[in-house]
Amino acid sequence: MTDAVNIDRSVIEMQTALEPSPGTLLRQRIFGHAGFMIGAVVLTAIFLMAIFAPVISPGDPYDQVLGRKLIPPVWHDSAKATWQHPLGTDLLGRDYMTRLFYGARISLLIGFAAMLISGVIGTTLGVLAGYFGGRIDMVVNFVITTRLSMPVVLVALAVVSLAGSSLTMVIWVLGLLIWDRFAVVMRSATQQVRNLDFVTSAQAVGCSTPRILITEIMPNIANSLIVIATIEMAHAILLEAALSFLGLGVQPPEPSWGLMIAEAKGMMFFDAWLIAVPGAALFALVLAINLLGDGIRDVTAPDNRN
Repeated sequence: MTDAVNIDRSVIEMQTALEPSPGTLLRQRIFGHAGFMIGAVVLTAIFLMAIFAPVISPGDPYDQVLGRKLIPPVWHDSAKATWQHPLGTDLLGRDYMTRLFYGARISLLIGFAAMLISGVIGTTLGVLAGYFGGRIDMVVNFVITTRLSMPVVLVALAVVSLAGSSLTMVIWVLGLLIWDRFAVVMRSATQQVRNLDFVTSAQAVGCSTPRILITEIMPNIANSLIVIATIEMAHAILLEAALSFLGLGVQPPEPSWGLMIAEAKGMMFFDAWLIAVPGAALFALVLAINLLGDGIRDVTAPDNRN
């Protein structure tokens, strides 16, 4: 009998030893998720491009030399193309690669800052409504409905045109307008978590409400928060590009990608690369952020994959 117990124990120990550790499983999920890896690589490349723009840029993003305007990129079969300006120059003779690198700074700054502002507002409202319910939930739902009744682009255009357009103003306007998705998702996630056993146990032992919200609720809804944060960051970047394209976002001579597209719209049928270059960069950044967000969701909660 003792020998049988020892054999069973040995078998269990061998099985345990053969099972990969949590760290190994996490690494396997990360490196085995194509979307996560693509998004991480592209976003890291754009982030490094923005950080080291002064070092790797061919010139000054504000340096205008009319004698070298509309130099085509090096892949064009033209005698004017030169490796001194690999992506060419714009209508004012400014180096396009330099402005592209510095434009990444503006897009990342606006996307992250607006996401942070909207995340704080929306998450706070959503968690409070989901946890307390009752009148608080009713008031928050009314605020969310009011916000959803206002078109973001139209309100942003009106506010920016009245208050003035600047980088700081664009960040605050977008941050104060795109919090509704945070509130809706966080409210729903909190409602699913608030009646679970670990929350009830924390309430039974006398934990304070702030402690329950911070240590019990927030860690268990963080997965949904990450996904919404990446979506809203990409949303803010696209909205900034739209505002800049309409002339009410980041103002010249700042190297905003949306502004670069707006400045080149008159040359669309003659020098399409003037729009294609910043447009492709904007597309790559938004796609990378969304892929990374979906990848983080799948890696941290593989049972909830769609």
